[in-house]
Amino acid sequence: MAVGETGNGTVYKGSIERVNIMKTVNVVAAIICNGSKYFATQRGYGEFKDWWEFPGGKIEPNETPEEALHREIKEELDIEITIDTHLVTVDYDYPKFHLHMYCYLCHVSSGEPTLIEAESARWLSKEELSSVNWLPADILVVMKLVGGTVKQ
Repeated sequence: MAVGETGNGTVYKGSIERVNIMKTVNVVAAIICNGSKYFATQRGYGEFKDWWEFPGGKIEPNETPEEALHREIKEELDIEITIDTHLVTVDYDYPKFHLHMYCYLCHVSSGEPTLIEAESARWLSKEELSSVNWLPADILVVMKLVGGTVKQ
């Protein structure tokens, strides 16, 4: 069977089967630790309003994931962080896009978190991580934190 591309993001295999290529969104997430607790934020906007996530955002062109993480956390929480280590990279297919998320364990190096975009935030222990409604991709990060397996 022949494979062809239409130029609009749709790939055709043979004469009948059609496969849509989803847009990939590259993002970063900070798993900010304070002792044995993790900082989680509740979205205050959009399709996933009221769902919980680890703070972060999109990687801009010509930015490394680490640069994006520092920028996003300053924009969202008005704090400086130190990146301790890469925890996991999550790939997740949402209905309208593919998410590629670099997740880093971090700690606050300067300031107190101020919610600029989120509607709420909580410091959660490992035992409390299951007490909030996480975004689907962030559930994979939570699994990694509590000892589950996630492909890297």
